[in-house]
Amino acid sequence: MSEQQSALFPTYARFPITLVKGEGSRLWDDQGKEYLDFASGLAVTNLGHVPERVKNKLVEQLGELWHVSNLFHIPNQERLARLLADNSCADAVFFCNSGAEANEAAIKLARRYNAKVLNKPRYEIITFHTSFHGRTLATLTATGQDKVKEGFHPLPEGFVYAPYNDAEALKSFVTDKTCAIMLELVQGEGGVNPADPEFVQEVVRLCKEHDLLLIVDEIQTGMGRTGKLFAYEHYGFEPDIFTLAKGLASGFPIGAMLGKAKLREAFSAGSHGSTFGGTPIATAAGIATVETLVEDRLPERAAEIGDYLVSKLQEQLAGNPLVKQIRGKGLLIGIECTLPASELVPAIHEAGLLVTAAGPNVIRLLPNLLVTQEDVNKGVAIIAAVLAQKAAASVN
Repeated sequence: MSEQQSALFPTYARFPITLVKGEGSRLWDDQGKEYLDFASGLAVTNLGHVPERVKNKLVEQLGELWHVSNLFHIPNQERLARLLADNSCADAVFFCNSGAEANEAAIKLARRYNAKVLNKPRYEIITFHTSFHGRTLATLTATGQDKVKEGFHPLPEGFVYAPYNDAEALKSFVTDKTCAIMLELVQGEGGVNPADPEFVQEVVRLCKEHDLLLIVDEIQTGMGRTGKLFAYEHYGFEPDIFTLAKGLASGFPIGAMLGKAKLREAFSAGSHGSTFGGTPIATAAGIATVETLVEDRLPERAAEIGDYLVSKLQEQLAGNPLVKQIRGKGLLIGIECTLPASELVPAIHEAGLLVTAAGPNVIRLLPNLLVTQEDVNKGVAIIAAVLAQKAAASVN
């Protein structure tokens, strides 16, 4: 259907593919064509498509209860919050519907904690160039990319942007107005940029020195994606606040903002809320997802198969003049190229592999955490063949 005929706002530059069925690492379009999926719905279907344990839990819940207000106790919500707290550094969880809402909650909590608990008139949050934190007015303002802000001015005040991975420069951005530092430990939308350990150590040091809250955006990196259940575990520190969404419920809309016990007082009754945050259905999917990730040790598997994927990419893309760098953590991998990703991604799709772009020149790979070595080999072979063809064409 053309955009002129559609009743939808044209907010997405959609690929000419209509997907209708999924199973594991496979997707099929409405023409019957099969694809190997290395996109995972943008790091959402971490257990693959239609995972059996999650499906069974949802079927059970659909026969019992769909929705009640958060004015009442919701057992699934309590259970999922306990699962997350027991497997992380967090003590308390707030449920919402998306990553943007989780980050919005984190921003509000940081400001309110400073105002109501510390009694300090601090409200500015330091974020970083090429970051991405969401599409609400506050979270797009927090994002360190101008393209997402076009046409939405005036933007809310309270955000300053520092260079990513520049520990020395960061010091100058802390002022008496600063209440928190917010960062991604692997910038996904910004080009799959992992944080340097020395840079993270400086962020942690500054937060301790100035009594700032440290917020980690784990929307894309969380739920085993990077080879740990949460990316902060790679760096040996505990954030005050971190946020989750994407892979938390295997495709059902859910977000979560998690924090330390000292923050409970700032989010007292009536200070924040969400009508659909943590419904019985969404949290049922979340429970089954988290239990599977933890019990089956899938973050460890993601680390191992991610190393294998990188080694195969390095082997088969060696010498290709289009490839500048292969980087990432676990199963969040970027291939930086000399050509725009917009010229490469559609050709990879045509060859039967679904990938996405991250920034102007990066092909992003996000296989599910159960992807097999056989499928890795197949996916890498497709990428290598397409990039070889594009390299040959660019020479001619």
